[in-house]
Amino acid sequence: MKLLKLFLTLLPFAWTIGGIPFANRIRPFVLGLPFLAFWVLAGILIAFLCLLGMYRIDSSRTKF
Repeated sequence: MKLLKLFLTLLPFAWTIGGIPFANRIRPFVLGLPFLAFWVLAGILIAFLCLLGMYRIDSSRTKF
């Protein structure tokens, strides 16, 4: 479980920061955005999904 939490923590960082040198392109356009802008927006969505996953697997949270 700790390994999964570590993976979910590092994935958005690696996606956004690690992928920028490879995604730094003006063309192609994805959804009307330059590829780099699309890459950063996709990183925000992935970060949200990772945080949601960590929230769901956290066993120490209280239930109301």
